[in-house]
Amino acid sequence: MTRLPLTLTLTATLAVMAPPALADDPDYFDAARGLAMERDDAGVLLVTINDGAGGPITFTAQDHTEFTEAFYRIGQDRENQVVILTGAGDWMAEIDFATFGDVSDPDVWMQVHDEGVQILENLANIRVPVIAAVEGRAHIHSEYALMANVVIAGEGATFSDLPHFAGGIVPGDGIHTTWSYRAGPGRAEAWLLNPEPISAQTAHDWGVVAEVVPEGEAVARARELATLYLRQPAATRRATRIHFIQPLKERIVREVGYGLALEGLSAAALVKSFNQ
Repeated sequence: MTRLPLTLTLTATLAVMAPPALADDPDYFDAARGLAMERDDAGVLLVTINDGAGGPITFTAQDHTEFTEAFYRIGQDRENQVVILTGAGDWMAEIDFATFGDVSDPDVWMQVHDEGVQILENLANIRVPVIAAVEGRAHIHSEYALMANVVIAGEGATFSDLPHFAGGIVPGDGIHTTWSYRAGPGRAEAWLLNPEPISAQTAHDWGVVAEVVPEGEAVARARELATLYLRQPAATRRATRIHFIQPLKERIVREVGYGLALEGLSAAALVKSFNQ
């Protein structure tokens, strides 16, 4: 039998032992204007919410639609080993309500309803550890951050809920479900009825934020945690995420469709009040 030279044998052995190289970035990395995605060689996916040019986002109907698909695709991509969600400057601080059209029109609201349910269900279906790195103002859709297993906040971060009760509509899109799950219903309901901004430290005291770090260091700390998680087998990481998210996932499925229906009713009433 012909024997391979030692150097070739070692090369072949190392090739078998080495993890497979990651494929080129998939097309969904560029599919959502408001989500910039980059993945390192270890499979840690950093998702940055932004305005499409690297600045803080003003959330629009287009983002609502595109986030739905993007979060689904992230969950389906088995090359993602850990996911870090963050924002550019702010988590999210502004929203352009006009882009959603006439929310008193049932057909318009039906799309908002469907996408709103699917966004959170798709986040829940990301089957690897998820870390939220929050800096600046998390005043819009902070529930996306609370779908993570761990929330890291810069010490200058603040949390609020501008679009809902303070603006005249029901907090039904998952903001109540996630905050009541993480902080308790009493705190969540009182705060959502009077959503004055709270600090990262207060969110930590409520049990929502796991760690408060110096301003600007949330993503760096998230990367440290991701490196720690990667020491465990992929199946262990995936199964742990599945196990930990299940109780919140059950509440999302049970509550958010109903909550968004009530939110739509209140949105229609708000539009009616403007026209009187």
